[in-house]
Amino acid sequence: MFDWLGTKKGLPLWVSWRLNHGMKKDVEQIFEGIAETRKELLTSWAHEYWGYIERLAEQVAAVSIDGKSLHQEEQKLAVSRLLERTYARGNDWTELFLLDREGQVLISTYEKHRGTVYGSGSVIEPGLNYARAGGKPRPCLYGPYGDPVTLSLGARSSSFHDKMTLLFIFPLTVNGEYAGTLCGRVPNDVLGDLIQRESGHVYPDSGDNYIFMAKPHLNQHIALGTALSRSRFEDRTFTFGENLKDGVTTDWGMVSIKEHTELEIIFTDPATGQLHPGVRNTIDNGSNLFVEFPGYSDYRHIPVIGKGVTLQMPHCPDVWGMMCEGDLEEVYRIRSIRWRFSKLQLLQTLIQAVLVAVLVAVLASAAPVWVTAAAAGVWTLVFGQFVAGAVQRKESRRVVRNLRRINRFIRINAEGKGDLTQRLEPAKFDNDETRELAKWINNMIDSLEGIMLKVKLAASDVLSSQNVMNESAAVTAKSTERVSRKVGDMIGSIRNQLKDIDMAKHSADEMRDTLRLLELQAAEQIAVAQSEVDRIGDKMQHISTKVGDTNDTIRRFMHTVEEIRGVLQVIEEISAQTNLLALNASIEAARVGEQGRGFAVVASEIRKLADMTRRSTEEVHQITHQIYDEAKQAYASMDEGTKVVEEGTQLVAAAASTLQTAQSEDSRKSQVVDEVVNLMERIALVSMENRKVSSDVEGKVQELIGEMDSVRQTSESVESITKFLQQLVGQFKLTESRSR
Repeated sequence: MFDWLGTKKGLPLWVSWRLNHGMKKDVEQIFEGIAETRKELLTSWAHEYWGYIERLAEQVAAVSIDGKSLHQEEQKLAVSRLLERTYARGNDWTELFLLDREGQVLISTYEKHRGTVYGSGSVIEPGLNYARAGGKPRPCLYGPYGDPVTLSLGARSSSFHDKMTLLFIFPLTVNGEYAGTLCGRVPNDVLGDLIQRESGHVYPDSGDNYIFMAKPHLNQHIALGTALSRSRFEDRTFTFGENLKDGVTTDWGMVSIKEHTELEIIFTDPATGQLHPGVRNTIDNGSNLFVEFPGYSDYRHIPVIGKGVTLQMPHCPDVWGMMCEGDLEEVYRIRSIRWRFSKLQLLQTLIQAVLVAVLVAVLASAAPVWVTAAAAGVWTLVFGQFVAGAVQRKESRRVVRNLRRINRFIRINAEGKGDLTQRLEPAKFDNDETRELAKWINNMIDSLEGIMLKVKLAASDVLSSQNVMNESAAVTAKSTERVSRKVGDMIGSIRNQLKDIDMAKHSADEMRDTLRLLELQAAEQIAVAQSEVDRIGDKMQHISTKVGDTNDTIRRFMHTVEEIRGVLQVIEEISAQTNLLALNASIEAARVGEQGRGFAVVASEIRKLADMTRRSTEEVHQITHQIYDEAKQAYASMDEGTKVVEEGTQLVAAAASTLQTAQSEDSRKSQVVDEVVNLMERIALVSMENRKVSSDVEGKVQELIGEMDSVRQTSESVESITKFLQQLVGQFKLTESRSR
């Protein structure tokens, strides 16, 4: 019946369970609500801080043109200011830093951390490898892991602090290329603060919410059921019983930690050494709800009940489990007002029955029946009026006193003003519905205080952002006005440019018409010149032919003169021989005497004739020689004329070619002019389009100026609303040291 608890431990718990088993649905709803609320808190917190990182990454990418420019001092200073601004916005950050491509800390909000290199074997290597794996960089929530830098940085938003760390890893891309890694450090105890909310625990004596590993993907070295968050029982500040720092004693040994709960303890049942049923069922089924007797044994071997859920934080590859538990004894220890009044009524009835029976027994033997009956009636009336009434009034006063205490506490905050730092003390209430009511009121006030603190922080953040926006709006308005003036100047310049382009286009049109007229005239003249050149070429060809014929005639004439010179030479030889013969004849005639005198006269005449022939021949020879020389000179002159005629022919051909080229060049000039005119027309069209676009831009700039005025007015309105919101929040007294 009492299962693993045994009779000694099990019987009192079973009695409490039986007396309050009607609360089962309420208890289920309580643990369901706690689990869902804490799960939502974790995921919304993670989304909020990923939002910080993503906006910061966009701003850093806007500062850097490429990854290398992040090493320039001006860009480093700008990025450092961005990191400081984001650090101020997120209260849970303890450091924001930027790694370059090689894994070196380039910029950090923690000066001593700069220059550290995270290479192979570093504490964050698995997270960096996961973020950069697969070719496409992706964000990664890495942890928890132990980091001495976190310990040296100290606490910021959490009252607890150790070296356990969560790291937001966001690969930075510039122009599609990996440029570095943006990292945000958060102490892991922040998770404990989120899910514990110590002052809001419904079960302050035993309630515990903790995270454990359910399905490791990135952190394969972490075993199932290993603690990933701080337990309420870790630190000595928890005073309800033993704590893990000093050790929790069980029949199977002591459960303790050295530094922190995370990664040091696995939630097993010490009796079996296996994962305790709540954790095991949550891992196997994704959720677990068990609120009945006898509960299940936790890592302290204490009967607990509660709700288990699994969750996956944004950009975290591992699946976590979370248990929201309370001791069975505390959950069902309540004793209802109805139960107490029933006990008193039963006791009063029993006492009254015994006393009436004794009274009747005493009087029945000595008094008449009516006296006995009257005495019994009077006794019943007196007992009911004084004894039972006094007890009833006392119990009523207890209930009324507790209700008035609750009423007084609520009345403080009912009018919108009050001290939200105050809490009811459940120990001062009876162990009944009034104590439960006090605990839930405390929980409600705690939640309200947390909300008011967030509203206050948000209002302050909005106001500071509003001031920055006002300054930015003023600067933007001035810049917009300057841009408007520049756009106006640009439009004026474009209009002047259009006028110049129109004039240039007009001039180009005139030049094209003139060139076309000149081209036509030149074409006509070139055609005439071409015809004349062709005719001259024909004449030169005819002259060349005639010169060639003349050269041939002269050559033949010179050949004839040579032949005449040959004949003259023969004649000279004949004349010489005739003269010699005449001389011989004269000699012979003289020898003959008188008989040869007539022959001598004839010989003398022959000699004279031969001499005349000789002289004539010499004269002819001289004349033919002179003719030959002059013919030779004529031949040479005709040869030169032939060369001149050939050169003239070549010049005529060159002139014809030149005329053709000139004609084609004139056509090309016309084409170039046409292209220039077309280009001018296109430039004019583009300029007109630019003028239209510029006019649109000018209109948009004017609209932007109007919008900036509207933004300024809206900003002033938001600022007044924010101040009013701060005034409303200022009506409540809040715990300033509490961050959530």
